[in-house]
Amino acid sequence: MPEELKKEDPKKKSILGKMKEAASDKEEQLDILSTFVRLGILVWSGGILTLAYIQLPPVLGIPEQKLDPTFIASVFTGVLATFGVQAAKKGGNGNGSANGGGGISKADMERLIAAAAQTAPAQTIRVEQAPIKFITNDDEPPVKPTV
Repeated sequence: MPEELKKEDPKKKSILGKMKEAASDKEEQLDILSTFVRLGILVWSGGILTLAYIQLPPVLGIPEQKLDPTFIASVFTGVLATFGVQAAKKGGNGNGSANGGGGISKADMERLIAAAAQTAPAQTIRVEQAPIKFITNDDEPPVKPTV
């Protein structure tokens, strides 16, 4: 039979073959592959964390493993963060942080700047928008720190 008459049986396609058909662009294929890798790492780290906190019955014959789950927990939360899931911190008002949103308000910042200006003879520079250029005059000597 000539090559052009041969048809590939759709039931015998591999997972990669199906992925190539679904996503024609190479970048889309890499995105799908990276999602599967992240999901694999998420399942693995979730399984290890689960095994660190439960006690298996002795009938299974699996010895108890003493391990510090700190590294696995950091991998788990890091992979969750790539999917957009953030761990909430316990706070005073129950919504994630003690000051209500995880940041400092503009009024709080202005109050801090005013208090700092009264207590120390220093200059506060507030940057509103980037990019910033620092330009010096060639005829002025450099400033020496007095710390």
